[in-house]
Amino acid sequence: MSGPLDAALAAEHAAIFAYGPIGVRLAGAAATDARAAEAAHRTRRDALVLLLTTGGGTAPAAAASYELPYPVTDPASALRLAVEIEERTGAVWRAALATTTGVERGRALDALTDCAVRATRWRRTAGVTPATVAFPGRPT
Repeated sequence: MSGPLDAALAAEHAAIFAYGPIGVRLAGAAATDARAAEAAHRTRRDALVLLLTTGGGTAPAAAASYELPYPVTDPASALRLAVEIEERTGAVWRAALATTTGVERGRALDALTDCAVRATRWRRTAGVTPATVAFPGRPT
């Protein structure tokens, strides 16, 4: 069952990386939210590493660097990237729903929900309407 969880771990690694450039472009409550989002992704990553390595398995390591889809040069681009990162990570967790069962499926649903809520909060912070999407994690 590690295939979708390996992909989810890779997505969590990328999300953690992205919150570095996001956080330095934000201030006040938005910067605090970025730190909390990064911490949430780190917690989920750590839980996945533990799950994947229990019993002698292996977990994919983080890349040394990740390519961002565009430069993060100001608060607007930071907020746009935060939304995109949560949507992308949510999509990976949504895909994991189809191939997981039991505890792993619950983990995937919780992660998808967390990403959807954070994406909505980032949209609200950025002034994007609508702030919610009908089917989080589904390609548009």
